[in-house]
Amino acid sequence: MNKRVLALLAATGASTIYGINHTLAKGVMPNYIGAYGFILLRVVGAAALFWLASIFTKSEKIDSKDYWRLLGCAVFGMFINMLAFFKGLSLSTPINSSVIITLSPVILLVLSAIFLKEKISLIKILGIAIGMLGALVLVLFGASQQPNAPNIPLGNVLFFVNGATYAVYLILVKPITHKYSTITLMKWLFLGGVILNLPFTLNEFTAVNWLELPSNAIWIMIFVVAGTTFSTYFLNLYALKTLKASTVGAFIYLQPLIAVIFAVLVGADKITPIRAIAGLLIFAGVYLSTRTSKAAIS
Repeated sequence: MNKRVLALLAATGASTIYGINHTLAKGVMPNYIGAYGFILLRVVGAAALFWLASIFTKSEKIDSKDYWRLLGCAVFGMFINMLAFFKGLSLSTPINSSVIITLSPVILLVLSAIFLKEKISLIKILGIAIGMLGALVLVLFGASQQPNAPNIPLGNVLFFVNGATYAVYLILVKPITHKYSTITLMKWLFLGGVILNLPFTLNEFTAVNWLELPSNAIWIMIFVVAGTTFSTYFLNLYALKTLKASTVGAFIYLQPLIAVIFAVLVGADKITPIRAIAGLLIFAGVYLSTRTSKAAIS
């Protein structure tokens, strides 16, 4: 099996885990753990796993000129990104989150045009506009609340922030994926994530009654740490070593399909006309803006 096939399988696996995560993580918030407390559990657990894995891999020294890039990756990929997603998920719904984050490739295209001088055609501009319109439909015309989703519009805005920061993370991390091993990058990035998140998340983390958690909540937390965090970041970074950042970003399209099917099957969410219309607008916008795109990152 060649490297490209393995990279594609890695990106597919990461998106599948993410799709399931929308519903599972939502199921334990806020009854068992707050959104910010969940983030600290996630970054501490992932950092521990990557540092443990590093014992069995070759040690690498980080070049001093890459320190600022690593800090930027940690800020956008392990700090703002996670705060926005988990807080948004606690306020909104699994289906909304999986739909809105598909705007990441569109945002990646816009950022590539701004910082990497990639030209944007009229078709791409139309696609960006349609995609953003779909996001606005969800924010402005969707239900304002439902059981276990107290502020859906604000949650949807945070999902957009999550998608934007993920796109920035992909741009920042891509140039150093060939320079260092996946384990080396992840152990330092998640250590940075722990330091950055600690002041904002410690109170909710210490408020959890750890000794009285039911077994299903414990298993979900283990899945989020080992699966959604450790495995997905590892798989995506592995994929980035072979694939372009825009290609890896495009696998985010799988998430809504997986997330919607899983959420509906377990009764955690439902499809409404507004969500269907907004989803179609977003998918149409993403298709138009990326179907002829030549990635600016190689």
